[in-house]
Amino acid sequence: MTMKHPNESEGSAQGDGRCLSVSVLASGSRGNATYISDGRTAILIDAGLSGVEIQRRMARKGLDPSRLDAILVSHEHADHIHGVGVLSRRFGLTVYINDGTRQASGKALGKLYGLFPFSCGHAFTIGGLAIHPFSISHDAEDPAGFTISCNGAKIGVATDLGIVTGVVKTHLQACDILILEANHDPQMLIDGSYPWPLKQRIRGRSGHLSNDDTALLLEVLQHDRLAHVILAHLSEENNTPEKARQAVKTVLNGAGVRLHVASQAAGSSVLTLR
Repeated sequence: MTMKHPNESEGSAQGDGRCLSVSVLASGSRGNATYISDGRTAILIDAGLSGVEIQRRMARKGLDPSRLDAILVSHEHADHIHGVGVLSRRFGLTVYINDGTRQASGKALGKLYGLFPFSCGHAFTIGGLAIHPFSISHDAEDPAGFTISCNGAKIGVATDLGIVTGVVKTHLQACDILILEANHDPQMLIDGSYPWPLKQRIRGRSGHLSNDDTALLLEVLQHDRLAHVILAHLSEENNTPEKARQAVKTVLNGAGVRLHVASQAAGSSVLTLR
């Protein structure tokens, strides 16, 4: 696969391949996508919006979809794969997906430009990016979280998980940037309008992390080099950015970590580790 150089508008330092940049393009039940680049190789983790919408959001942040190299797929739910097939075909992108997720996706992906099957627990590389997928607990066939490393910097991505396992804690150690689910406020979920079976599913071992769960995870993962935490996949009905921030701020307690909340409408800004 030929590697392409990302848009220089991301920052002049990216052109030398010594920076690792990340931007959540969208996060929530209506679509998820995250951009990561080392300045030479650029990937998406999931593409759960339409291809046109992902292109629009990338352009708004000064990112060029024609310079993407690949798409990683975490699991088969529509809010993570809706635009995968069309972007793969439109821009000649290889799709990295495990066999269970591909089979569970059925016809939703359509024909792909290129396919690379991975297995959770087995690392691989895309250009200069070292990717390590790991198993998470969610109601999908073989859902994955990811760490992405380059030049000593490390990004951890874990959304759509019902419980924090030892595997999750191990893989997310020593990250410079963490993208973690903070899906719901427990009391808002209980008091909300969702039917009881859906509330049970969200609260269950294969559902979604609450703000409090995420705070407990960050207590374990916090270290001196952690620079940014992005809270992701917030429920629009059962959470608020303020509640998510407050739950986590008490744990970070002025440690110098910059806290961000990724929204469904706008995602997050482009963060760069230099």
